[in-house]
Amino acid sequence: MPTNPRPAFVSLDGIDGTGKTTQLNLLAERLRGLGVPVTVCTDPGGTDLGAKLREILLYGRSTQMSMRAEALMFMASRAELVERIIRPALAREEVVLSDRFLLANVVYQGHAGGLDPADLWTIGRFSTGGIEPDRVIVLDLPVEVAKARRPGTADRVESRDDWYFQRVRDGFLMEARERPDTHRIIDARGPVDAVADAIFADVQELLAKHRLMQ
Repeated sequence: MPTNPRPAFVSLDGIDGTGKTTQLNLLAERLRGLGVPVTVCTDPGGTDLGAKLREILLYGRSTQMSMRAEALMFMASRAELVERIIRPALAREEVVLSDRFLLANVVYQGHAGGLDPADLWTIGRFSTGGIEPDRVIVLDLPVEVAKARRPGTADRVESRDDWYFQRVRDGFLMEARERPDTHRIIDARGPVDAVADAIFADVQELLAKHRLMQ
């Protein structure tokens, strides 16, 4: 391992059905196989509070909530995740891989949900104490393809209509294109291994800059 590494934080995002959880686990496995210390987390979730909020947000179908309340519940879960999991892992000089992060809030409740994305960025940065990913990888698929790939029963958010998810997809692409220094868009239509290779190539370059890999 190179000496004096700097910690690195990577998040994977995209509309539901793009395979981000599968790809996150493949990336973690590949990095660990190379001796890179990795912490994997899920947003929302990952802590006792986060698990409770995740249950309400994704599976509480009988719970009525406004889009603003929904956004703030995601923020609360993320704030706890940062304090309990992400910040300590970065302090240990580990690579943090997160299944979603703040960008998802900006897109799902902002671009698609009608709230102001700029407000969500501001509130989101407060909720994370300013911690942001060094790399955000957006996996992109057409809505109809992503919908066909979703396993099992749709959760509360996944149950929304195709028009909502088209705005989600458009929001991800717009935000990523506005932040080319830190955000990457990867076409998720290819075979799982090919997508994994594309993700790894980008993350490998990032970690080399952080002196975590040769």
